[in-house]
Parts: sequence; structure tokens; C-alpha cells
Amino acid sequence: MTFGGVVAEARKSKNLSLKELAALILKDDGTPISPQYLNDIEHDRRHPPRDLIQQFAEALDIPTATLYAYVGELTPEMRDELRQAAPSPDAMDRAYKAFRKELHGDRT
Repeated sequence: MTFGGVVAEARKSKNLSLKELAALILKDDGTPISPQYLNDIEHDRRHPPRDLIQQFAEALDIPTATLYAYVGELTPEMRDELRQAAPSPDAMDRAYKAFRKELHGDRT
């Protein structure tokens, strides 16, 4: 599944049209994104800027970390925690293995 696929699936499960969801997602200037822009995101023709990911999460009741993961990034909070903790390479490897184990069961 891709970011666009997750957004499309969640939008449809909430019975929102492209126009309705687009009206909830605001650009920096305070105007909503267009339904065409949302359609492009849902079909993975565009990737949303970071400032829109949080809005999609809130509008669709999806954890922010989940949507960030689908765009291949950490949330801003996770990035800050990582910088502050400054884990060793071994600690990062153990954390990644624990993450994979959680996603895939006993496979590593």
C-alpha cells in the first residue's frame, strides 16, 4: 500500500468525496487543496508536503506516524527524539529489528 492508497481507502471508508476531503486540507495560505491535487495524491502522481500529512491524519483519523511511514519518513517528533537520544549504531540496529519483528512476526 502507498500513501495515496491509504488516503483513498480511508476517504472512501469515511464516505467523503474528493471535494469534501480536499476542502479539509489547507495549504500554507489557508486555501484548500483542489480535488484534482487530492486525486493526484491518491494515485501517487504527487507526494504531499510534510505540512499536509498531519492534516490528512486528523481528517481521516489515521495515526500521524502511520502516514509518515507510508511516505518513508519519521514524524518530526520522532526525528527530534532520535537526534536527542543519539543512539549507537548497535542500538539503532536492535530498534530496527524490533520494529520489523512487530510488523512481520518472528521473521527478522
